[in-house]
Amino acid sequence: MDVRKAVIPAAGLGTRFLPASKAIPKEMVPVVDKPAIQYVVEECVAAGITDVLVVTGRNKSAIEDHFDRAPELESNLEAKGKDDLLKEVRSLAELADVHFVRQREPLGLGHAVSVAHQHVGDEPFAVLLGDDLMVDDAALLRSMISASTATGRSVIALKRFPPAEISAYGCVRPVGPGRDDGLVEFDAIIEKPKPEEAPSDLGVMGRYVFTPGIFDALDRITPGAGGELQLTDAIGVLNDSEGVLGLPFSEGRYDAGNKLDYLRATVELALARDDLGPPFRAWLQSQTWD
Repeated sequence: MDVRKAVIPAAGLGTRFLPASKAIPKEMVPVVDKPAIQYVVEECVAAGITDVLVVTGRNKSAIEDHFDRAPELESNLEAKGKDDLLKEVRSLAELADVHFVRQREPLGLGHAVSVAHQHVGDEPFAVLLGDDLMVDDAALLRSMISASTATGRSVIALKRFPPAEISAYGCVRPVGPGRDDGLVEFDAIIEKPKPEEAPSDLGVMGRYVFTPGIFDALDRITPGAGGELQLTDAIGVLNDSEGVLGLPFSEGRYDAGNKLDYLRATVELALARDDLGPPFRAWLQSQTWD
């Protein structure tokens, strides 16, 4: 079946971005002039997915407002003849068919994905984490969807990390000599291992394409690290029953939850803009940095 739906978990507290995320959802922190979650929804659309379910929590209403119509703002822009801004604001409500469901308790990423079951139904779907911005014209997500469609199996994105960073991610233990299609088979996935215990340098990055079997796997797991239902545990169960494949990649990813990477994303994405890039680059080159 085609992958027609995507799920974006957005119920987390965003503690890595306090104090900014105390009153503003971390997904709404702007990267240049767009909130982080807009980049993620645009990635879905670029990959051909226009049915998007956002899993929210308390104090996340700003996300819903962002993808809704804003009649008062639109009237104000229209009255002032700001047609370009009016078009941009209206396009947000037409970007995709965006739905919302609340995760009523902070029981972990696995639980957040499980509450999407009723909306997703019995079909494959994508999961995109809002902390990970992929600026690659959805090339990775399209490749994952193609691989899942061709194999009938779930596909997770993998990225190589140095030992000092691998403990922040789920980590897979690859098996076999490698497949001709570049996909990776593995026999174990460990959540946030200590560097000396990591089975490889391949960390699980926040893009997944799942078969509906993931929901059965989620029903079978118990609370793991941090007392939460870990998505990595469910992937391990799914791997035992169906076989899950990893797709390594290297370019295009920013960790928007990491302050240094967030700053890098802001600078590099601004430099890539036709309207901002030239003057911003000229200013940067004119400065004397201590």
